[in-house]
Amino acid sequence: MSQYILALDQGTTSSRAILFDSQGQPVETDQQEFRQIFPTPGHVEHDPEEIWTSQITVAQNALKQSEVNVESIAAIGITNQRETIVLWERETGKTIGNAIVWQSRISSKICDRLKSEGLESTFREKTGLLLDPYFSGTKLTWLLENDSELKTRAEKGEILCGTIDSFLIWKLTGGKSHVTDISNASRTLLFDINTQQWSDELLKILGVPRVMLPEVVDSSGVIAETSPDIFGKSIPIAGVAGDQQAATFGQICFEPGMAKNTYGTGCFMLMNIGNKPRLSENGLLTTIGWRINGETVYCLEGSIFIAGAVIQWLRDGLEIISSAEQTEALAISIEDTGGVYFVPAFVGLGAPYWDAQARGMMIGLTRGTTQAHITRAALESIAYQTYDVLDAMKRDSGIDLAELRVDGGATANNFLMQFQADILQTAVHRPTIQETTALGAAYLAGLGVGLWQSQAEIAEKWALDKEFKPQIKTEQSNTLLTDWHRAVKRSQGWQE
Repeated sequence: MSQYILALDQGTTSSRAILFDSQGQPVETDQQEFRQIFPTPGHVEHDPEEIWTSQITVAQNALKQSEVNVESIAAIGITNQRETIVLWERETGKTIGNAIVWQSRISSKICDRLKSEGLESTFREKTGLLLDPYFSGTKLTWLLENDSELKTRAEKGEILCGTIDSFLIWKLTGGKSHVTDISNASRTLLFDINTQQWSDELLKILGVPRVMLPEVVDSSGVIAETSPDIFGKSIPIAGVAGDQQAATFGQICFEPGMAKNTYGTGCFMLMNIGNKPRLSENGLLTTIGWRINGETVYCLEGSIFIAGAVIQWLRDGLEIISSAEQTEALAISIEDTGGVYFVPAFVGLGAPYWDAQARGMMIGLTRGTTQAHITRAALESIAYQTYDVLDAMKRDSGIDLAELRVDGGATANNFLMQFQADILQTAVHRPTIQETTALGAAYLAGLGVGLWQSQAEIAEKWALDKEFKPQIKTEQSNTLLTDWHRAVKRSQGWQE
């Protein structure tokens, strides 16, 4: 009997389920969006019960639509939006309020307070992260500091907390398993990536009772079993990883120096740096990629805030294009941008600059500037920002990249991918399967139940759709980058 893996991909705006066969090919997909809740400016929430309902609905739909017998499901893999935090009652499983989403800046003042107390280096050395409201730990502090009864109940062990993976596993197992995988744990500001344990020192600083926290497990291997009433039989949950780590695994970045870039609303680039953590000296994060059979892989990570979002802005803000698909034809209709540079720092600049005061800027405009020049400059800005992150990774790791593996919606734009290769002076490889996040979760789960015997066997399944090789000389690339960096400098520190 053929065997399948059910991948649950719980994202920021929608829940998806993809059924993969034993060759790692997608067989059936279902997707459902859910509400985004904005109680106050800068604060973003989700209803955890809505997340659960949407995720279980798409999982059951994918199975039904595929007509695959549930007996053929070898395992479930889970991947999730990473830094979003949920609270629920240990006894009843009832959620406490809404989930605080990774995008929420509600704990900004807590981060500022910790920085003023000189604690940033303590967090950085233990977690590899920056003191930023992006991460889960300070969100948890905010919840506990703003509700004394909640804190008392948490200290008594009545309240549990977890990232979305933990919450889904709790629900899938009928409250029998409170666990998280190590990649998700490494994004909380509570986990020491050196000892691979929850840090008592950081828990004390943030005021988080240890009794709330899930057990930390490997990213692959049988972690739990689903309650039989959900799918009609018990299915092992055998793979879990945060979305960007799952995509890195799905892109088969198994060797140190291999890197992937996901082109979405923003960009997330991760580079495998091997079995030892290394703190960045160039504005990147150090994170755990995955742990399999007790062996841990670490990654450097760089986040670009605005990538595909700049194309959305051209469409919805400026209204100079009607669809993202138009951008490629416009870009290749001219030889270059005519000296126009576009720095899309709409919400500041992420890695490696971390300049919250930077703002978006177009420079080099003349009377001859057209819609095509602006569109091409917007696309080029995505490639330039990627260069900056990859250059920081090279300086941190000492590794010259042989290739960059890419995924995400914007990789369909051949002009962008070619320009990316030109600017990096490195080959860019686009795989045939673009759903690398769900695929990574499926690979981890299949590995965990022996559907695939090794990472080497999985690596053979990666297939190239198209390779983009540099078509300009290094000197030309360097000239373009020099002007890009001049433009970036002028955009920095604008907001006082």
